[in-house]
Amino acid sequence: MFDFLKILRWQDILDILVVGFLIHKAMTIIKGTRSVQMLLGIMVLTVVYFMAIVLDLAAMQWLLNTFLSSLLLIVIIVFQSDIRRALTQVGKSPFQMGREMAEKDIDEIIRAVFYLSKRRIGALIVLERETGLRDYIESGIDLRAKLSKELLISVFMPVSPLHDGGVILREGYVETAGAILPLTQNPYVNKKYGTRHRAAIGLSEETDAVVIVVSEETQEISLVRHGALTTMSDEITLANSLRTIFEVKEGSALPWRKWIRGI
Repeated sequence: MFDFLKILRWQDILDILVVGFLIHKAMTIIKGTRSVQMLLGIMVLTVVYFMAIVLDLAAMQWLLNTFLSSLLLIVIIVFQSDIRRALTQVGKSPFQMGREMAEKDIDEIIRAVFYLSKRRIGALIVLERETGLRDYIESGIDLRAKLSKELLISVFMPVSPLHDGGVILREGYVETAGAILPLTQNPYVNKKYGTRHRAAIGLSEETDAVVIVVSEETQEISLVRHGALTTMSDEITLANSLRTIFEVKEGSALPWRKWIRGI
């Protein structure tokens, strides 16, 4: 025991801590997704492979050896969405500032979603944060219009050709409408949720965007973030949630903050 401690270097301790942290983060990312079952399946095949070696099962060894020899490629294909999400989080700069939102913008959003909810009109509103949403913005109809309650309501009216897609907001502007968002592949999502909710969860799983969903069936308003869906009971609850997530401001951002965010 003491001999082991003598040869243990500080680099070894750091190495163990870093590897442990990476494993913990990986498990956090895939927790609650179908990737967990896939990972368990790969582990079972690995155990069967070693059992085949012990029992000298030649045919089984050849079959599993052929499969496991391409394990890296298989992992990349199977876990591509989780890998993409992990790399997105790693790629965030520690100097990035959180997206700011004006108090009046929060007020416009809240008034719009509760107006739509009372009239059983569905809505899907995406609020961009640090992860860029250009790919999804380009999938919709470019608007680049000043955010207002009236604009949001008109977009989601049933007679509007854009009401089926999502609206993406960025820094006080409606960038696009009718955007196509990725549906979640999480098998544990409640079956009562339809396409809008699944699209909101799917986007929040891949990016750090905040999504507001209005259900036309139940009139329920939900806030979706990091794959988790929270029901908003009233206007105050939604307003406080948005203020907690975003840096609410009255005037424009300080120049040095804009400069750092630009970098």
